[in-house]
Amino acid sequence: MDGLEILPVRGIGDVTAGDDLAELITRNAPWLRDGDVLVVTSKIVSKAEGRLVEVPADGPEREAARARVLASETRRVVARRGPTAIVQTHHGFVMAAAGIDASNVDKTHLVLLPASPDESARRLHAALAARGLHVGVIVSDTMGRTWRNGLTDVALGAAGIAPFRDHRGEIDPYGNELQLTQMAVVDELAAAGELVKGKCDQVPVAVVRGYPGAGAAETPGAEILVRDAASDMFSLGTAEAHAEGLRTAAALPEAATDRPASAAAVQRAITTAGLDGAVAVPSPQTLRCTAVDASPAGLMRFGADVQRLRSALAAEGLASAVAFDETGATIAVSEAAP
Repeated sequence: MDGLEILPVRGIGDVTAGDDLAELITRNAPWLRDGDVLVVTSKIVSKAEGRLVEVPADGPEREAARARVLASETRRVVARRGPTAIVQTHHGFVMAAAGIDASNVDKTHLVLLPASPDESARRLHAALAARGLHVGVIVSDTMGRTWRNGLTDVALGAAGIAPFRDHRGEIDPYGNELQLTQMAVVDELAAAGELVKGKCDQVPVAVVRGYPGAGAAETPGAEILVRDAASDMFSLGTAEAHAEGLRTAAALPEAATDRPASAAAVQRAITTAGLDGAVAVPSPQTLRCTAVDASPAGLMRFGADVQRLRSALAAEGLASAVAFDETGATIAVSEAAP
């Protein structure tokens, strides 16, 4: 690849339900050629497909209607802070407000994401092929990135272009075999296209020229970019993680292994539980808690203290098993099984 050229497609104007996107694009970009990659903003795809919802123009009724639409487009809430909700859509995308958009549309409507962005890309790809143009098509939308400020466009759907550039098995210049490197090419091209589209310039389509391999007849869609739950290390948002932690603490198993516990981790757990000075530590593997109040209320508080300590140990990655006796409890502590 010698370089890329990124070109805006101007003149498309407002898109309404039933519009022929292939016709609009080719009419305003007669210079398109085989091998180009079209980066098409999901909003005009949604408009053409009639993916709009009517809502009040303003006031609390509008906010209530928007909340109902958000709930209908949400598979699960990942995190919420103030008015901002990060959710997983029914497509599997994790994004703010389920991608529902109120910009570049009249005030009485909201624009939803395409029902199936990959299928939308395939239909546009086929319609362009019927006109003799063999191009790649990316349906893009804007997302934030975890741990990064700012937004960038990513691919929600794709056709006629491989979503990944897979380097696994290749040998780098130092003789190392690459094990994990899969470049999300369609995301990179979507972001490149956004550079010439902008948010207020009414340029909903960009063309990236020079990327090899675009225009193929059969390619996977962008759906394969969505991580499945089994491989997603960050699937839980703050509220979900907190709730899951409470559920786990309420049902801690009685378990111990032969793996020695870290003395520092044990001490952190004791401090977290607020029990400094109340727990004897003969060894990091054995903790002794003594009940100082034998009244029914005192014993209930003592049991709660023991459970709080076990929860703090679990947070440090330590397993525990407790044995109660007439004067207190002995807790066996070990590193949890991997």
